[in-house]
Amino acid sequence: MRVLLTNDDGIFSKGIEALYLALQEQHEVMVVAPETEQSAVGHAITMMDPLRVKEVNRNGAFFGYALSGTPADCVKLAITELMNPGPDIVVSGINMGANVGVNVIYSGTVSAATEGTVLGVPSLAVSIESFTTTDFAAATDFILVLLGLVQKHGLPPGVLLNVNVPAVPRDAVRGVRVTRQGDARFLDHYDRRVDPRDHIYYWLCGSTASPDEAPDTDAGALAANFISVTPIHYDLTHYAMLDVLKKWLA
Repeated sequence: MRVLLTNDDGIFSKGIEALYLALQEQHEVMVVAPETEQSAVGHAITMMDPLRVKEVNRNGAFFGYALSGTPADCVKLAITELMNPGPDIVVSGINMGANVGVNVIYSGTVSAATEGTVLGVPSLAVSIESFTTTDFAAATDFILVLLGLVQKHGLPPGVLLNVNVPAVPRDAVRGVRVTRQGDARFLDHYDRRVDPRDHIYYWLCGSTASPDEAPDTDAGALAANFISVTPIHYDLTHYAMLDVLKKWLA
């Protein structure tokens, strides 16, 4: 398959390198990723500034293209301008830190895959539940299997797969669960600080809380050391509310 590989951690991240090395053994891979970290930018796209593309080498060899934009920019530009023919699939990751629950709204990783889906290309987002791990074996093994399944069965229009992998050794992963998006969200906390010129500033910190850890949720699967696969879509319509609103406005 022709794979477009991107992320939101930046083109020099460990996660995208690990996925590139695994995918290139079986697939034709093009990397187009942000030149700097773009975590939590959501589905932002660049409209008021030019997008600049640079060739990037890693370990002494050509690796891919760095873009001065967002993850969604990377997918949009790659599919529209840089890949001819276009990709068979978009893979976004491996992201450092899980993307579960409400947090998928903020995720640049998920948004890159969403942009691929918007443009009609089957897409996957993959994250690992750690900000420090260097062991991506469980994630890369599973993505290779999942790519084969997507190639065989396809995905419905408008649907992408959000994959989250526990940060445990490969032999400690208990299996795979097909899950729903849970209610986990980032609990905001701002660290109030003072700079050397006595100006007050705030730095967002906090942690991800998982109030809904039922076994069939993304966060619940991770907590039990299962890989979570959640089918999600960008149609935000609440269909049950349509008839209610019609009655309101009748």
